[in-house]
Amino acid sequence: MIIPKNLEELANLAEQEGKQVFFFSAEWCGDCRFIKPFLPEIEADNQDFQFVLVDRDEYLEVAQEWNVFGIPSLVVLEKGKEIGRFVNRDRKTKQEINDFLASVRG
Repeated sequence: MIIPKNLEELANLAEQEGKQVFFFSAEWCGDCRFIKPFLPEIEADNQDFQFVLVDRDEYLEVAQEWNVFGIPSLVVLEKGKEIGRFVNRDRKTKQEINDFLASVRG
């Protein structure tokens, strides 16, 4: 999981080749803390994606620009274009996330 150090690095990640999963989260978010232990397994199950952890509080303008108001949420980009999103304020399970990623795998 990549954790961008600044806005420029986050912007560069969004423009890379391949498929990136931007996982919007926050320290205070209980549902985010629920899924975090499963993230290494989710990454291992979906090695064709690059995972980027986005702290919603640190990058609030990005979250607003991308219409991410509930967390945890996932936005998938390919070559800078959105190809899928799993955005809501509900708790997500490992299976739900894997099913979502399978649907955008193409």
